[in-house]
Amino acid sequence: MSNKVRWGILGVANIAVRQVIPAMQQGSWSEIRAIASRDLAKANQAAQSLGIPKAYGSYEELLADDEIEAIYNPLPNHLHVPWTIKAAEAGKHVLCEKPIGLNAREAKSLLTIRDRTGVKIQEAFMVLTNPQWLGVRELINSGRIGELRSISGFFSYFNRDPQNVRNQPEIGGGALMDIGCYPVTLSRFIFETEPRRVMGLIERDPDFGTDRLTSAILDFASGQATFTCSTQLVPHQRMQCFGSDGQIEIEIPFNAPVDRPARVLISDRGGQKETIEFPVGNQYTIQGDRFSQSIREQSSQPIPLEEAVKNMEVIDALFRSAESGCWEVPS
Repeated sequence: MSNKVRWGILGVANIAVRQVIPAMQQGSWSEIRAIASRDLAKANQAAQSLGIPKAYGSYEELLADDEIEAIYNPLPNHLHVPWTIKAAEAGKHVLCEKPIGLNAREAKSLLTIRDRTGVKIQEAFMVLTNPQWLGVRELINSGRIGELRSISGFFSYFNRDPQNVRNQPEIGGGALMDIGCYPVTLSRFIFETEPRRVMGLIERDPDFGTDRLTSAILDFASGQATFTCSTQLVPHQRMQCFGSDGQIEIEIPFNAPVDRPARVLISDRGGQKETIEFPVGNQYTIQGDRFSQSIREQSSQPIPLEEAVKNMEVIDALFRSAESGCWEVPS
């Protein structure tokens, strides 16, 4: 009898069928047992192609399956909180795609549900359990680049498909919610505290109304983080951490490679350079296994739900700042 946690998948989103499910199937602690879609044919097709034993034609049927212990929720952003609540009330642990809700108020509602049901709920920021980012934080904490003072990020792609959920503002589309959330959470992760205030600048698409170009400043007690994200620029991603004695550049910060080692590049004030490689691995496999392990061992989950709430508070404040033209305090 396998001791792996038995997972069900809500929906057939691209990220699920192309990346997360195949990765979790390689894990030591995770087993994908079922997948659901509102279109049974799509569920059957995904189940057959991915070797998943069960397919359901509704999300409700999947949540009623007593065999399933945990749910992965990659539904569109506006469905994250409603279906995470339904899953928790069905007694299932939930790994929910980022951003965990449309705003901090929604995210906070999950704290109540978690405490009432006793299940684990975690936002699926795979970067936060990725060895390269854990390694970067360890390097900074060891004093490798002196005192951390600044973090700089950039994340972009080009997509003007009006049918794409990322281009629909009413369901949580736009650059900040889709990809800007990564430099927000990673800046908080590396500084290991919350920003005191934030400033946001947004340019909106004239047809969709989504933020297509967003820049931000996060003011921390010991330094600053800045980033730009866009849904309508050439695809690019970078993050750099600057200290008093050196800097660390994360070569591929968000979509870490699965076929070669992840690399971080370190340079110091004297011009010395060093490249550090991390073992080949899949950050989605690691994410799933660490959450599954916390379920099976009844231990603390890797990323507390409270972290998701704090991240949404920063995102909310950036949206407020873009409207007010002023610094805003996350709350």
